[in-house]
Amino acid sequence: MIVLGISCYFHDSAACIIKDGKIVAAAAEERFTRIKHDNHFPIKAIEFCLNSLKISANEVDIVAFYEKPLIKFERLMSQHLENFPKSYSQFIKRIGPWFNTRLKIKDTLQEKFHYFGKVVYVDHHLSHAASGYYLSEFADSVILSVDGVGEWSTTTIGFAKGKDIKIDKEIHFPHSIGLLYSAMTTFLGFEANESEYKVMGLAAYGNPKPFRKHFDKVIKFFPDGSFKLNMKYFDFDWAGHMYSPEMEKLFGHPARKRDDEVHSYHENIAAALQQVTEEAVFNLMNTAYKQYGSKNICFAGGVALNSVLNGKILSNTPYEKFFIPPDPSDAGAAMGAALYTHVQLSKKPIDTKSFNPYLGPDYSWHEVKKALDKFGLKYEYFKDTKKMLKKVAKALVDEKVIGWHQGKMEWGPRALGNRSILASAATTEMRDTINAKVKKREMFRPFAPVILEEKTNEYFVTDKYLSPSVKWMLTVYPFKKIGHKNVPAVVHVDNSGRLETLARNDNPRYYDLVNEFYKLTGVPIIINTSFNVKGEPIVCTPTDSINCFLHTDIDYLVIDNFIVSKT
Repeated sequence: MIVLGISCYFHDSAACIIKDGKIVAAAAEERFTRIKHDNHFPIKAIEFCLNSLKISANEVDIVAFYEKPLIKFERLMSQHLENFPKSYSQFIKRIGPWFNTRLKIKDTLQEKFHYFGKVVYVDHHLSHAASGYYLSEFADSVILSVDGVGEWSTTTIGFAKGKDIKIDKEIHFPHSIGLLYSAMTTFLGFEANESEYKVMGLAAYGNPKPFRKHFDKVIKFFPDGSFKLNMKYFDFDWAGHMYSPEMEKLFGHPARKRDDEVHSYHENIAAALQQVTEEAVFNLMNTAYKQYGSKNICFAGGVALNSVLNGKILSNTPYEKFFIPPDPSDAGAAMGAALYTHVQLSKKPIDTKSFNPYLGPDYSWHEVKKALDKFGLKYEYFKDTKKMLKKVAKALVDEKVIGWHQGKMEWGPRALGNRSILASAATTEMRDTINAKVKKREMFRPFAPVILEEKTNEYFVTDKYLSPSVKWMLTVYPFKKIGHKNVPAVVHVDNSGRLETLARNDNPRYYDLVNEFYKLTGVPIIINTSFNVKGEPIVCTPTDSINCFLHTDIDYLVIDNFIVSKT
C-alpha cells in the first residue's frame, strides 16, 4: 500500500509518502521553492515523494490531507459572522482563496498530477497525534496535541493503544496556547508562525516575576487542566493583527516594533510568557495522567517545538517516558495524516526501527561536481573519506566555519548534520561571529551543541530516560560546569543547551567528524546550526549551499567529499 500525505494552505506545506509501512520520503515545500514557510499546495514536495518511488501519482493508493477543510471553513465563517461588521475587511480578504483552492484539494490533485484516486481528510489534531504515536515505540500512550488552531480544536487530549488512537477531550478556538504565544510574539516585535523560537530564546534573559501576575488577566486555568483566554486582550478572531490595544495598557508598554531595541522589560515579558505556557501544558499533561494512568506521553502540535518546555516534562509530570516527532508542527501533520491512514487501512504497524529523519533529497557526486564547476569554484575531492574528515576536523580546531552538506536532507525544522553550519564551541567569539557574519541574525540567539551520545552525561544534567527527541534538537537541558569551561559558545545565558545527541548508527559520517574533533581536542561537542541565513529556508540542493557559502563568511564548504575553501 502506498499513501501520500499532504499539508498546506496555512503555513509550512509539506508532503510525505509511505509504502508498506515504511516512510520513504518527506520534505517541506519551502526547501524547493526557497520561500520560507511556503504554504502553497506542495507541488514540488509531492513530485519529490513520487520520484523517490519512481511512480506516477495514479500508482498511489490513497492521498491523506492533514485536516478537514469543510469543518475549518465552517469555523472561519462562524468567527467572521460573530464579529461582523468589524471583521468585514478580513472576511473579504480571506474568503476568495477558500473557493478558489482550499476547498478543492481533489481538483488540484487532478489538475497538477492527474490523480483521480481517493482522498481522505484526517482531523488536524488527529494528524498531529498520529505523527507522534505511530513513530514512537510505545505500546500505549497518552497523546497531547497543542497548537494554534486546527478546524475548531486548539488542544486535544487522547489515548492510544496498539493501532488505535482516540481523542477524548478538546479545547476550541479562540482559546489557544499556541495563539497566545504567537500573539505575544508579535507584541514583542517578532513575526507570528515564524519567530516563536526567538521569544523562547529571549525568555532566558528575563525574570518572569514582574509580569507573571499580568498573565492572570490574560489566561485563566481550571482544575480539569483546561484554560480560557480573556479575548479583551486579543483581536485575532476578527482582525489582521493578533493583540488588542488593551494588551499595551495591561503591560504598561507599547508593543515593540520589529527593528526597535530589545529592553529588559521585553525579556521579562517573554520569561513570564514562557512560564505560563509551561504551566498550561503541564496542567494538561497531569490531568491526562490522572485519567489514563499510562507512563508514556506523546506530544505534538506547534507548541511541542518549545524545547525549553520539553526538557522539563519528566520533572514536572508523573510520566516516565515521552516522545516528540522530528516535526511536530503543521508540516509534520502531513506525515501524521499519512501514518494514520496507512495504519487504519492496512491494519499493520509502521516500521519504526528503520525510521530516521533523513528523508529528503540527496545528490550524486557528479551532480555536486557539475554545480561546483558551474560557479567556477576550485575544489579538492577526497576518495578517502577518513582523510577528508581529518582535514575538516582540523579546520574546526582552527576556528574555521564549515558549511556542511551531505546525504539526504533532514525532515523537520532542525538541521541534523546533513544541511548544517558547523564550528568549534570553544569561544564565545565564535558564537558572535556566526550570528553577525554568517547567520546575520539577532545576537541574543543561542546555538545548539551536538554531542557524541556516549558523552552526554559528562556535560548535561538530563533525565534518567533520554527521549529519542534529544536526537532532533527538541529538548533543552542544563549544562554541567565543564560546559562553561570547554564549550561556552553553546551555553545559553541560563546555563542551558538545546542538545542534539549523536550516535554513529544515526549518521556515521557526521558522528565520525565530531569524533575526529574530539580526538584532537578532548571535547565531544561542536556547534551545529542550520545551513541558511536569516529569512531563508535551510539549503536543499548543492546550488543552494554554494550560494549561501558565497554570500556569507563561511570559510569552507564541504559537500560530501568535495571541499571548497574561500582562500
